[in-house]
Amino acid sequence: MKLLIDFFPIILFFAAFKLWGIYAATGVAIAATIVQIAYIRLRHGKVEPMQWLSLGVIVLFGGATLLAHSETFIKWKPTVLYWLMGGTLLLGQLVFRKNFIKSLMGTQIELPDAVWRQLNWGWAGFFTAMGVLNLWVAYTFDTDTWVNFKLFGGIGLMIAFVVAQALYLSRFIKEDEAHPRPEDAQP
Repeated sequence: MKLLIDFFPIILFFAAFKLWGIYAATGVAIAATIVQIAYIRLRHGKVEPMQWLSLGVIVLFGGATLLAHSETFIKWKPTVLYWLMGGTLLLGQLVFRKNFIKSLMGTQIELPDAVWRQLNWGWAGFFTAMGVLNLWVAYTFDTDTWVNFKLFGGIGLMIAFVVAQALYLSRFIKEDEAHPRPEDAQP
């Protein structure tokens, strides 16, 4: 269910684009993101900082797209978001000496610090590459191809990266973490 909520604006953007074009889709994406944030706030009581950032970026770049009647702004939106996420990971690691990937996942899995650093660098690199790839598709292909890439390519590459990461991490998971005994299960 959480995955559906996370991708709700992207799926609606895609559907609206196919039905009504880029400007209607942009308006739908802005509205869907506002609804998404409101739902998360009501359901969970707390909205994560990256979700607020995503809302700000879609309102800013989507609003600029609608006001200027130029699809360039909405095409830059994923890149800006990817680069902000990658930049946050880099700044955390290099400036604040804080590994945000470990902060997010550290309670779920135990890994050596060197592996956490590799994960952090890996995600920062992935987000940077995704931002560049988005711009390449946006400026090399037509808008229809870019919208298809935004949904299928972006999500597909994210899934592939997560699977590759899981395979890499499987080398570091201890046997007792991978197969908990029934008596250790939480009620």
